[in-house]
Amino acid sequence: MTNSIGKRLEQYTTKRPQEVLLVTVEIADEQDKIAIFKGFSSSLMRPTAFDPDVPVIPDGATIISIDRIGSPYNPEAPRYIQRELSWEQMQALLSEVGV
Repeated sequence: MTNSIGKRLEQYTTKRPQEVLLVTVEIADEQDKIAIFKGFSSSLMRPTAFDPDVPVIPDGATIISIDRIGSPYNPEAPRYIQRELSWEQMQALLSEVGV
């Protein structure tokens, strides 16, 4: 069984704790921005469930782009490592760290 997109991105950030992922997704025809850092996801645009088993990025969500940002994340002055990666480009990075 493959892990969900959200779980894989969370695992990536546990292996690369110096990075924050800022993921732009489309969920049920609505855009959302999700920050993922050290294994945890949080929506920047809507409430995030308290239950960590409730995925912030549900199955069926469409990844629009992913930004890799240096930690600590400062929304006023983010330090971009890479901007607007596609899901395909991100999958190569996931493979590099074994998730």
